[in-house]
Amino acid sequence: MLKQEENELITRVGPGTGMGNTMRRYWMPALVASELPHPDSDPVRLRLLGEDLIAFKDTNGTVGIIQNNCPHRGASLFFGRNEEAGLRCVYHGWKFDAEGNCVDMPNEPAESDFRTKVRATAYPAVEKAGVIWAYLGAADKKPPLPDLEWMRAPEGQMWASKTFENCNWVQAMEGGLDTSHSSFLHHDLNAEGLANPRARSTAPRLEVLNTDYGYMYASIRPLPEDHQNFVRIYHYVMPFYQLRAGGPPKILGNTDGHIWVPIDDETCWAWNFHFNHEAPLSYADWQRYEHRMGRGLEDDYISGTFKLKANASNDYNMSRERQKTVNYTGIEGTNTQDFAVQESMGAIYDRTQEHLGSADTAIIQMRRLLLEAVHDVEEGRDPVGSQGQGSRVRPAQMYLPEDATWTETQLKEALVARY
Repeated sequence: MLKQEENELITRVGPGTGMGNTMRRYWMPALVASELPHPDSDPVRLRLLGEDLIAFKDTNGTVGIIQNNCPHRGASLFFGRNEEAGLRCVYHGWKFDAEGNCVDMPNEPAESDFRTKVRATAYPAVEKAGVIWAYLGAADKKPPLPDLEWMRAPEGQMWASKTFENCNWVQAMEGGLDTSHSSFLHHDLNAEGLANPRARSTAPRLEVLNTDYGYMYASIRPLPEDHQNFVRIYHYVMPFYQLRAGGPPKILGNTDGHIWVPIDDETCWAWNFHFNHEAPLSYADWQRYEHRMGRGLEDDYISGTFKLKANASNDYNMSRERQKTVNYTGIEGTNTQDFAVQESMGAIYDRTQEHLGSADTAIIQMRRLLLEAVHDVEEGRDPVGSQGQGSRVRPAQMYLPEDATWTETQLKEALVARY
């Protein structure tokens, strides 16, 4: 368990906090690219790390992310006119470009140079891999853009989505890094679910290896009747990425993963990405996959939002009859099942009250890395994973003989990115 001050340190992300300062040393996903579909499209409200912001794509296709409040009298720039390479406040006509420069101040005398003395806070933004990325830190500390393998995937082979989650980002990430819960929370009661090899061994052995980007960890589930182990290799790339293999255990054809991005202390974005290594995946097929996971289709969201219709207000559409006959929880959709238990802990769980076991090894090590990263930033060092490390790693999974070591087998070669 964590001390109370440690719990506060890793969960609080607002400006000036230790974790907030650390998170601002990384690029982070801000929007799905389709939220700003074309030049001069409608501005979008955005909240990251406790800051209220406005995102827009200007006439030239440049993405701008600037403060919500106009520097003049504080009106929201969400109502601004996106026109002629800038966002114009509708209150008095002040206009700002993507870098925050005031390029027009029509309610001041023509001979005035006042506009040259006014700036809006603006952050660098780049569109890559179907995602708009933002960097909220100091300009002289800006790291290279993230370049994990799925971000380099050929067009049509990678898709990304996001869903609003009503709890702290660390709480959500701990749920993703936890591997043993899949034998329970996501367990189906039908014949297909019972045949799932993960369900045949509910107490995996975890092995964690520290790296220069975070760590890799193996979930090893013994299958003694078959004289083999089911081994699944994950990567945790600091500060908020998880990479895991998707598809059947003998086919290393998919990479799935998550990114948990803090909106503020008590809410976050749960990003999901899917990379089909061998061939394109149609948008329709990806949407069917997303729907099966409990996310992604327009019908799954409250209209005009990325918030699931199945949420705490309706007990995530839980059915006690389904719980007896269909699956362990009575809740449909993997993501929705995750949200139900993670949000049920409260906005920020008091980790002084928990009791961790060996199955929580990956969570324990993640917390250590976050605390170390905060200390590194305070001491003037770059935090782990901020300088492009992890770009050549890939998750994997397969069956191995009981006496095989996963770090010395064919799995080792499978862990090297091909793209």
